[in-house]
Amino acid sequence: MRLTDLLARSRTACSLLGSSDLEISGLAYNSKTVEPGNVFVAIRGFVHDGHRYAEEAVRRGAAAVVVDHPLPDLAAPQVVVADTRRALAGLAAGFYGDPSRDLWVCGVTGTKGKTTTTYLIDAVLSAAGHRTAVIGTLGVVARGVPVEFHTTTSTTPEAPELQRLLRDLRRGGVDHVVMEVTSHALDLARVASCRFRAAVFTNLTQDHLDFHGDLDRYRDSKSRLFAAVEPDGASVVNADDPSGAAMAAQSRARVITYGIDAAADVRAADLSLGGGGSQFTVVWPEGRRRIALRLPGRFNVANALAAFAAGLARGTDPAVIGPALESVAGVPGRCEVVDEGQPFTVLVDYAHSPDSLEKILHLAAQVSTGRRIVVFGCGGDRDRTKRPIMGGIATRLADYAVFTSDNPRSEDPAAIIRDIEQGAGGADNRESIPDRREAIARGIALARPGDIVVIAGKGHETYQIIGDRVGPFDDREVAREVLRARAAGAGGNGRGGGAAR
Repeated sequence: MRLTDLLARSRTACSLLGSSDLEISGLAYNSKTVEPGNVFVAIRGFVHDGHRYAEEAVRRGAAAVVVDHPLPDLAAPQVVVADTRRALAGLAAGFYGDPSRDLWVCGVTGTKGKTTTTYLIDAVLSAAGHRTAVIGTLGVVARGVPVEFHTTTSTTPEAPELQRLLRDLRRGGVDHVVMEVTSHALDLARVASCRFRAAVFTNLTQDHLDFHGDLDRYRDSKSRLFAAVEPDGASVVNADDPSGAAMAAQSRARVITYGIDAAADVRAADLSLGGGGSQFTVVWPEGRRRIALRLPGRFNVANALAAFAAGLARGTDPAVIGPALESVAGVPGRCEVVDEGQPFTVLVDYAHSPDSLEKILHLAAQVSTGRRIVVFGCGGDRDRTKRPIMGGIATRLADYAVFTSDNPRSEDPAAIIRDIEQGAGGADNRESIPDRREAIARGIALARPGDIVVIAGKGHETYQIIGDRVGPFDDREVAREVLRARAAGAGGNGRGGGAAR
């Protein structure tokens, strides 16, 4: 493809310094990954400014450079734009043939519930006969379509990876894509050139304030998704959440509301919650249907309502939607039970915000009549304000709490734990063990028959980030190892049974 054609396809408003009549081989936004013939897009990151690496990109063979201001003495054509991030999204869509144009793409955003909701919607669409794919925290799941995709720590991929992925999915026969869309992705324009036929809002609670600054800006970031929905599409909004109205206000498309407590287009009635799942009647303007959901917790009822509403928005028969929701047995790392035959419950969950920790501990009370033991930590280089809040929630709602490390990244794990401890005050039903493996072993060692041990924060993750090192770590596998050792008579971690009350 020639640069002239790409600029026209991407509808990128720019001024050109040098010739655009040249062949290009691809896009790059990291100077270290530039290949001969690439267009290098200089992105201003949180730490590094890509403009500083433009010369390196040219030395590596970049055919042209996209910048937000002219760079002197650069030996390559320059495409000057107002916003290089938005330009990257447009160029990526143009280079890969604007794949979302030929797909029904549904974006799911919210603080919590995105992953489970995408899986539920995927089940509904698949049951309706569509060829589907899910993109999100757990990577890419495409039913029967081989796709080469290298997952990153980002839930929503950067624009070039996302557009290439959508192209490959389309080539493989996928016609419907359900995608988690984070506030970071919206702020950083990763999805700026995606065509959304539907969007779903789950909820908004405190998280990522290290990035957004305050809850209002966090809300504004989320609402951008609904402004992007095609006018003939649909915006599915949680009416129980106070921020739902702000999402609906941004939509040019029709709005479908759902909720448990609020008057909504799709709502739950006759709700019965249990440890093995939930039963409820879903009511919508044209009918009602009883649902036996295999996912436990009130929050999963809300996720199921969102998926039901999304199915209706797509025109799916409710007689198909109901059984599809009932078929979903679980989502990795979300309320995932680790069972090695022990006489108590071990539950691994991704809960890493105050609200999600509170909800999973309330669920633990429904699942077990025994004591609630929680093991959790908070991520480093992330929102510090939530740490003491979570410490307070843990000591208030659990019978015993073990504070530990999550992904400390560049922070001192002990300093993170001290922040958590501030919220616990003088509570005596807790202890701190920085080593996460030891902390999990301690939590399990404390358990007696009928108790429940909640291991929160990392869920499906199979790694731990300490400093600049990413090492293998899976809460589920660690719990299994500890449980097997305990069953073999070598249980615990040498600290004894303790006195969890």
